[in-house]
Amino acid sequence: MDLVISDPQSGKAYSKRLEDIGLFKNKKIGEQVQLDSIGVPGYTIEITGGSDKQGFPMKKDLTGTNRKKIFLVHDQKKGTRKRISKRGNIFADDINQVNAKVVKAGPKPLAELLSSEAPKEEKKTAKEELMEEIQSGAAEKKLKEYEEQKKKEKEE
Repeated sequence: MDLVISDPQSGKAYSKRLEDIGLFKNKKIGEQVQLDSIGVPGYTIEITGGSDKQGFPMKKDLTGTNRKKIFLVHDQKKGTRKRISKRGNIFADDINQVNAKVVKAGPKPLAELLSSEAPKEEKKTAKEELMEEIQSGAAEKKLKEYEEQKKKEKEE
């Protein structure tokens, strides 16, 4: 199960893979949960939603754990409705993703606790590389080498 935690202060979201749903089992959307047991001490989150293994989203005002087909108004003026499958608001074993937001922050930032990846290296575009070569003078050396190579090819 994936836990996606959004930090409203930084505007970033962090993902953590959990082996079991025990912490969230029988919880409803809107409830608050402390994350001390999963290695994020001091943080309290509010559950904002989730989706099951087939990708159907949860709906806050549908009670229960099952998937239900409901009518949603598609166009208010024409009165057209659309039948859509949604999950109930209680977490069960077949939930695959839990979405949450931070309500109370802990002593350490989430980036330190949940980021297992090394920072990504910024890739430079071809234009940026060319500009660096021009500024360092390496472009002139390459141009001279290219001209010398062309002269040798003409002579042969």
